[in-house]
Amino acid sequence: MTQVQFTLNLDDLKDEVMNSNLTAVAKSALVLVMNEMMEKERDEYLKADAYERTDSRMDYRNGYYERELLLSIGRVTLRVLRTRNGDFSPSLFEKYSRADQSFVLAMLEMVVSGVSTRKVKKVVEELCGESVSKSLVSSLTAQLDPIVSEWANRPLDAADYSYVYADAMYIKVREDHRVVSKAVYIAIAINGENQREVIGFKVASSETFEAWRDFFKSLKDRGLRSPNLIVSDAHEGLKKAIQTEFVGTSWQRCLVHFKRNILATVAQKDKKELAMGIKRIFAVLKPEDAREEKERFVDRCMEEGRFGKAVQILEEGFDDAIQYLNEPEETHPFIRSTNHLERLNSEVRRRGKVIRIFPNQPSAYRLIGAVLMDYEKTFSRRLLWERKRNRKETKQVD
Repeated sequence: MTQVQFTLNLDDLKDEVMNSNLTAVAKSALVLVMNEMMEKERDEYLKADAYERTDSRMDYRNGYYERELLLSIGRVTLRVLRTRNGDFSPSLFEKYSRADQSFVLAMLEMVVSGVSTRKVKKVVEELCGESVSKSLVSSLTAQLDPIVSEWANRPLDAADYSYVYADAMYIKVREDHRVVSKAVYIAIAINGENQREVIGFKVASSETFEAWRDFFKSLKDRGLRSPNLIVSDAHEGLKKAIQTEFVGTSWQRCLVHFKRNILATVAQKDKKELAMGIKRIFAVLKPEDAREEKERFVDRCMEEGRFGKAVQILEEGFDDAIQYLNEPEETHPFIRSTNHLERLNSEVRRRGKVIRIFPNQPSAYRLIGAVLMDYEKTFSRRLLWERKRNRKETKQVD
């Protein structure tokens, strides 16, 4: 009878086994192969066959112990071989450790993306045939703490931030067996490379001057220098904190919020007419042009005896609402409102919607921080005004 000899590449075999889509029917065969792989690996380590006397022998066989391994086809029990001095360790479990880490990271990614712990449990059971508790999924998310903390407290002195946007949103948190409202402060900025960057966030008990001031102090302690402009709504505590902590910085009142405040003073039938008049005021490129348009609008309203309350709000907030006109023209669409920060808040709400009520404040900080990190990584890109400026410069050269 002819004997056929072949060489088995153990590394290739391990890769094929660990990355395959084997079914449960092949589980027993898989166990035999893995056990044989570890047996062969121990032989190579010892440099001697069983009962062989040789000067090159590294150690002696010392039986085995059983160890479970969780794979995509389910849980298997392997015979892990031992040596007398205990220095031998099969490489199979090193690869398993890396696979296990990837599995944990995948679970964390599901949670950050807004998948509930209940759904994560179901996914794991479908993939692995194993049940995991909600408490296990929750404990795994705690691994995000050092990552989020390092990112949230990174230094800010390496970049110049010309424009900073600040806003607060609200979440529900369980505290002492009660459900309470918490304020989440978020600040984003435009860095020297014209990219939006989340520079800070904080979960606090309320939205007050003191809380905003502490938030801005923490940004300054991390190296934030006074920007040209800070854009926000007209919350009194926020305004006062900006004036206190950033002397010499202009405050831009969010134009979208400002227009809404003005339009809220008139009946529905008059909103369209009023909106058209306000639009003409801010559809300019220079502060002086905006003032001229505003004066014409006010004079017309006074003659007609209409929109008294709207005119009052316009006059009181006008100067704060046109500060963006002192900046380069190409930046105007990006710095006159907090719209993109509002969109970021909406993304945080969307991903946190499956939780509804955070179990405690640290869990809220953890998840919101992870969402902000993910959003920044995914959507951080050079802003449009640089492309517009480059096209304009190219046209001038041509």
